[in-house]
Amino acid sequence: MRAAAILGLGCSEKDLRPFRQNSQATWTVGLPGSSHDVDAILIFGGDGTIHRHLAHLVRLQLPVLIVPCGSGNDFARALKLRSIRDALTAWRNFASGADNVKKIDLGVISPLAVPAPHSHYFCCVGGVGLDAETARRANRLPRWLRGHGGYALSLPGALYRFTAQRMKISRPVADHPEQLIVYSDQRVYLAAFANAPAYGGGMKIAPHALLDDGQLDICIVRNTDKLKLFCLFPTIYFGHHLEVPQVDYFQTEGLRIETEAPFDVYADGEYVCHTPIDVSIVPGALRVIVPRHRVQEQAEQ
Repeated sequence: MRAAAILGLGCSEKDLRPFRQNSQATWTVGLPGSSHDVDAILIFGGDGTIHRHLAHLVRLQLPVLIVPCGSGNDFARALKLRSIRDALTAWRNFASGADNVKKIDLGVISPLAVPAPHSHYFCCVGGVGLDAETARRANRLPRWLRGHGGYALSLPGALYRFTAQRMKISRPVADHPEQLIVYSDQRVYLAAFANAPAYGGGMKIAPHALLDDGQLDICIVRNTDKLKLFCLFPTIYFGHHLEVPQVDYFQTEGLRIETEAPFDVYADGEYVCHTPIDVSIVPGALRVIVPRHRVQEQAEQ
């Protein structure tokens, strides 16, 4: 067994020690250049660290284990890797020959305003509007504070300054994916597109999202009173915001978002590009190491 470890911000080889002690693998630190160099990759970090390496991981098509050491860890939780101990158990199983590798989908954001569009993968959730502004503010906070409610702490300031913006949101026509039909053309506070249920450290913006269903889950918060909007956000931690009339929720294989002026697009807590954008889903784009019980559940389904 040959394994490569990617150490995110704040991580060191000290975090790697338990994994070294529990396998006979030969270890290297850093992203391998070829799929022939190693047999598996371990990423120590959060959603942002994973996001920055997705394009290369897709090219390599090697099994990837997420070790949740970041400030968000929403992607790891979606994989049922809620702690370093969970990741260590999954690694032991994998290293001993267990078949605990599965394929999952990834979202893709393609900016339309540049001559040669460059696609950006994301694993959890992307968005335009208030959530992007909140993510931008949260990224300015110290790392320890980001990991302890940084998104929620950044929300009041973002909400105070942000106003609903006109967004034209289109989706593919059923049976004719090359054609788009306008779903909404009005002022909205945010449009989030999700591959996983949560972002911002546990906010379940897309509670019905699955990593392997070939669909994007879309959540749109239409223009409403700011006080009502402020009261809405705590309900997102439990997925209860879908009961609010000003919230639209649906699934689609693709999406186009256009705005009157360019707006920031964030995904996995990281800045990606400006609008206008196309968003799509790539089924089975990434191979991940997961707990054995998760593989068994899927086999039974």
